[in-house]
Amino acid sequence: MNKCVTFKVLGHLFLSLALLVLGSGPVFAGDTIKIGVAGAHTGDLASYGLPSINAAKLVVDRYNARGGVLGKKIELIKGDDQCKPELATNVATKLVSDGVVVVVGHICSGATKAALTIYKDAKIVAISPASTNPPLTQSGKYPNFFRTIAPDDAQAKLDVNFVLNHLKAKKIAIIHDKGDYGKGLATMEKKFIEEDGRAKVVLFEGVTPGGVDYSAVVQKIKRARPDVVMFGGYHPEASKIVSTMRRKRLKIPFLAGDGVKDISFIKVAGQYAEGVYASGPKDVSNNPEYKEAVKEHKKVFGSDPGPFFENAYAATEALLNAIEKAGSTKYEAIVKVLRTQYVNTPLGKIKFDAKGDAEGVGFSVYQVKNGKFVEVK
Repeated sequence: MNKCVTFKVLGHLFLSLALLVLGSGPVFAGDTIKIGVAGAHTGDLASYGLPSINAAKLVVDRYNARGGVLGKKIELIKGDDQCKPELATNVATKLVSDGVVVVVGHICSGATKAALTIYKDAKIVAISPASTNPPLTQSGKYPNFFRTIAPDDAQAKLDVNFVLNHLKAKKIAIIHDKGDYGKGLATMEKKFIEEDGRAKVVLFEGVTPGGVDYSAVVQKIKRARPDVVMFGGYHPEASKIVSTMRRKRLKIPFLAGDGVKDISFIKVAGQYAEGVYASGPKDVSNNPEYKEAVKEHKKVFGSDPGPFFENAYAATEALLNAIEKAGSTKYEAIVKVLRTQYVNTPLGKIKFDAKGDAEGVGFSVYQVKNGKFVEVK
């Protein structure tokens, strides 16, 4: 057999072995264990995604300082999807190609949904700190998906109870951004209101994200004469709608979901943000782990952490703890630990149920007072 043929045979052999290894799920090569952190790192919703990078970095640095996991250092690989589904698929494909074994992310529900099938096919676990769309866990389609935030059915129930019992609303307008997260939250709120029977939904309307002028929908709100406006979507649209309402002297209460509970909303809406309600992750500021994480963030980054920081911190801790306790980066081993063993996090002591939801996490309602979101007691 000549050298050319020999090299061809060896080449085919090595390629077959490589494909066999890749087909068995993620493995780590070289001297590091690679972890992806995916979400909106640029664009209008970067304020939701960047805190996750900081959170993951703090946890990874702590692990690496004591030698890493399984005798290897941990390497963070970032993926920016701008909360856009079409970019999320590219990010997921790239992270799989880069050899990550687990992913912290994504942030927005639509982007997460777009990426999950790619991770599932590659046998990669993803834990989102912020994706609340219920079917992500409840549909059973994504056994590789977990989250450290409660789903939107819990959030919708809380918001509706607050509007009915605290604000005593009888007529409610519901506006949404037509997306997986925003429309999903709004639809559940409408369902709970109708099931309760004490109030009537007088307007259910979608708006197109990225619009410059929302005068038309504000005029519809004005004509419907609701006692309160509920909003499903993110802060760029909410800030414009609220500002337009206030300029048109519509002073009725405005309540949004966790997609609005962000300092960026207050900065953009300015004076018009005052008094706005928004639900968000339950306050865990008295948790010792949370206090330590915030202290470390201030030391390293010189500022307070942003939205979903503690959720991303918990997600990273859960993943690294699972790899460590499993003694492996294999998918099945990681999933087993996540579902059966508790881990201490800034959210408290958590593990995940059979669907992938973290047990014991929840939402609270907050209100903007003097330029800050304050929990409503």
